[in-house]
Amino acid sequence: MIVAFSVAPSGNGRADGSVHEAVAQAVKVVRDSGLPHRTSSMFTEIEGEWDEVFDVVKRATEAVQPYGSRVSLVIKADIRPGFTGELDGKLERLEQAINEGPSDRD
Repeated sequence: MIVAFSVAPSGNGRADGSVHEAVAQAVKVVRDSGLPHRTSSMFTEIEGEWDEVFDVVKRATEAVQPYGSRVSLVIKADIRPGFTGELDGKLERLEQAINEGPSDRD
């Protein structure tokens, strides 16, 4: 499965609203997990089995908790049993489709 998640504190009292220090702690948890992952400006994606992925998400959320009075967690999951390597595979198929152009299904 692939899980895309975003976790951030609120109520941290920073005038600029920045949460980068807290998010850095969450990303460290993901990186230390050893699972395939990718972080963008809005989400972190992680790939693995259900229990191991959600354990990492839980620990990443816990790492953010000290940075505010509340924590916001957004999760999206792609559950596809029997498939691995999809973190890159999905992007490779997308790029291939873009390069090939429209199909002849008309």
